[in-house]
Amino acid sequence: MGIKSFLSKPYSAWICSQIARDIQNPLASQKKVFDYILSQGKATEFGKHYGFGSMSSYRHFQSAIPVADYEDLKPWVERVSKGEKNVLWPGLPLYFAKTSGTTSGVKYIPITKDSIQNQVNAARNALLNYIHVTGKSQFVDHQMIFLQGTPILEKHGVVDTGRLSGIVAHYVPGYLQKNRLPSWEVNCIDDWETKVDRIVDETVHRRMSLISGIPSWLRMYFEKLVEREGKPVGEIFPDLQLLVYGGVNFEPYRTMLDKLIGRQIDTIELYPASEGFFAYQDTYPSDDLLLIVNGGIFYEFIPLSVYFDPNPERIPLEGVKCGIDYAMIITTNAGLYAYSIGDTVRFTSINPFRIKVTGRITQYLSTFGEHVIGSEVEQALAEAIKVCPARVKEFTVAPLVNPESGKPRHEWLIEFEKEPDSMVQFSASLNDAMCKKNIYYRDLIEGHVLDQLQITRLKPDAFNGFMKLRGMLGGQNKVQHLSNDRTIAELLYSPNQ
Repeated sequence: MGIKSFLSKPYSAWICSQIARDIQNPLASQKKVFDYILSQGKATEFGKHYGFGSMSSYRHFQSAIPVADYEDLKPWVERVSKGEKNVLWPGLPLYFAKTSGTTSGVKYIPITKDSIQNQVNAARNALLNYIHVTGKSQFVDHQMIFLQGTPILEKHGVVDTGRLSGIVAHYVPGYLQKNRLPSWEVNCIDDWETKVDRIVDETVHRRMSLISGIPSWLRMYFEKLVEREGKPVGEIFPDLQLLVYGGVNFEPYRTMLDKLIGRQIDTIELYPASEGFFAYQDTYPSDDLLLIVNGGIFYEFIPLSVYFDPNPERIPLEGVKCGIDYAMIITTNAGLYAYSIGDTVRFTSINPFRIKVTGRITQYLSTFGEHVIGSEVEQALAEAIKVCPARVKEFTVAPLVNPESGKPRHEWLIEFEKEPDSMVQFSASLNDAMCKKNIYYRDLIEGHVLDQLQITRLKPDAFNGFMKLRGMLGGQNKVQHLSNDRTIAELLYSPNQ
């Protein structure tokens, strides 16, 4: 056991004791966060506009501050970008996190001195919690790789701007710097395919113990390693202990990544975003995430069923219930107020508060009234793979309203790394899983309104080509797994069935 591994155990115990206090008093933690944000916001132009100084309660805040999306925030952001201080948060933000929106194009999310510390601490706490709960700390003695965007920053107006993962690269703790890969030079490469090749060069003969990234990035990196060395990743890196991921549901990728690694290793799921770090996995194995209640973010929730109603009720943390899909609304120490991040979550526990990410508000399929959300298609695919073993690289689902023959149906566009032995059986298993996940879909199938889903097999690297064409290969960009129109499907479609 190395010195870092030895010291990490008492340090993780101390940090986890602090986290435990927050878990035991979540509502007090949320009130503390809310009061602090309101006190800081009073002196801002936003706070003056909405009368923060005279607010006497959360209910007052709720009635005065409307739910906002990026289009509502954009005029305030543009004032900040021109150098105006005290607009959304005291002073100027340290950075803008640049991210792609589905309706607003490029978004510039402010990151302040307060909020960047919360991002860094949450990632650290997720790893320390793993050490404390499992007793496994050996990974800190060897090399760790964080597949992320370039740390080179540009300017949006007067504010330094970059992808969140590139910004966070500037804040890797000193005690991890010697363990961290890729090198700064390689991390600064902007072209993703070139960057992955160089990462392979740097890491292939190192003692890698932790690898972190979005599953689609991990797949590309692992495939190149296996191609280079002719053996599984787990043999290339015998010390590999831990896979850390976030951004998308891991289950559709699990079989393929397990095959590339060649053995079972531990995993940790994170829930970070440009707007804040919201949750992380705290039990192992687990399929839900511990909500961070004392991390500079005050939460409200709107049931997805009424989200698009005029003036839907916003529910604070103490009012949520398990099993309901909520749109998550946040107020943060980066100067976001009653901001809709676009994600939907479902509580699996309220003591402590644990969640699953179930999809995006704008990413759903309801062309025929079925109300299908992202988590349903991801879980259905994972279940079908268990019944009919296959390895899926990537997929998306779209409505097929006017097929050449038969009734309308859902079209699944799938890029296989290994196809199932029977595509007919796989398609039937996938359709059965969807019927179990979504009663509206089942009723449409049983009522013969829809035909069984159709699988369209795509050529190798179809999704990489699609993302590259859109300038979205690498970075924090993810394939959209579900849409209510055929825009993505028509760009991807290749009839090689």
